[in-house]
Amino acid sequence: MPVFCKRIESLERVGDVKQLEFEEFYRRGRDACLRAVLAAVGDRQLAEDLVAEAFARAWAAWPRVRGHPAPRAWIVRTALNTRVSWWRRRRHEVALGDHDGRDTAAAEPDGAGLDPGLLAVLRELPRRQREVVALRVFLDLDTATTAKTLGIAPGTVTAHLARAVGTLRGHLVTLDTPEAGS
Repeated sequence: MPVFCKRIESLERVGDVKQLEFEEFYRRGRDACLRAVLAAVGDRQLAEDLVAEAFARAWAAWPRVRGHPAPRAWIVRTALNTRVSWWRRRRHEVALGDHDGRDTAAAEPDGAGLDPGLLAVLRELPRRQREVVALRVFLDLDTATTAKTLGIAPGTVTAHLARAVGTLRGHLVTLDTPEAGS
C-alpha cells in the first residue's frame, strides 16, 4: 500500500458524516491526484509524499475544502505548494557523491499508470507546463479552473498547454505505423 494511503487511513476515526464524505473523496480522488502530481514533479516517492501531505491538510480543513469548486485541484495545488516549501527548506543542503536526487524507481512502471517514456518526457518540460498538463490532462479541469488554481490567466494556461503538447508530440512520435512494416 502506498505511503499516502497508509497516512490517510491512519487518521483517527470519528464516525460521522464528515469523515465518511472525506473517505469517499479520498478513495475517488487519490489515484488521479497522484498521477497529476507525479506528472508535475516526475518523482514517484516525492509525489506520494506530497499527495499524502495534501490529503492530510485537506482532512484538517475539510469543511472549507469540500466547498471548493474543484477539491481535487486543491489537493494537487497544495501538493505542489508543499514541494516548493520543502525545497526552500532544503535548498542549502549539499548532495553527497554522485547522488542527483532522482528516484531510480521512478523510471519503472508504477501503480500510478504513467508510462516511463511519458514520465521521462514530462520531466523535461518546464515546471509551469508540467503543472498545466497535470491539471488539464490528468485531472481533466477546464481552462478557467486551471487558471484560477495556478493563479495565472486562462490564455496563459492555453499557451502552456499548447507548448507542452507540441513538445510531447515531438518526443513521443513512434514509427509504429502500418507503412513502417511494409
